[in-house]
Amino acid sequence: MALLWRGYQILVTKHPVKMQVCSAATLMMLGDVISQQVVESRGFKHHDWPRSGRMAFIGLIYIGPCVTLWYRALDYLVHGTSKTAALKKMLLDQIICAPTLLGGFLTLMGVLSGLSSDQIASKFKKDYKDVLITNYYIWPAVQIANFYFVPLNHRLIVVQFVAIFWNSYLSWKTNQQ
Repeated sequence: MALLWRGYQILVTKHPVKMQVCSAATLMMLGDVISQQVVESRGFKHHDWPRSGRMAFIGLIYIGPCVTLWYRALDYLVHGTSKTAALKKMLLDQIICAPTLLGGFLTLMGVLSGLSSDQIASKFKKDYKDVLITNYYIWPAVQIANFYFVPLNHRLIVVQFVAIFWNSYLSWKTNQQ
């Protein structure tokens, strides 16, 4: 495991954006697999692989790039790693990024699932508030620790490991009928 982590550190130093985006895609897909196998007890015979692929694709083209750029912007806007700086970054993250990113995720998931614009709007109206409130139960504490203790190039991977459970919830929530 230590060898794997060392390899990741070398790659994230040489290719930070690529590695962070690929990590987001992989861990979002893992979150969906956990959702389908543990939460929904589908079994691999009935696993919806296109659904897992949609989660990975959203991680690759949307979540990974957006969060990577967002963390860089936060470090530009709020300098330092003090407790006050971490608190400011968390507040900006939860006031600006979380609502926007979740709205985009729900919309993109609907589009990739082949829903009509009316179905997407209906699902958005049904799910957005619950997802955002659940976000506020989990992410502020995680983000304060992340912004205070974790170097910039490792923030996305820390968030994505925590987000394995979050992604399982998002996958379950967005795939309910």
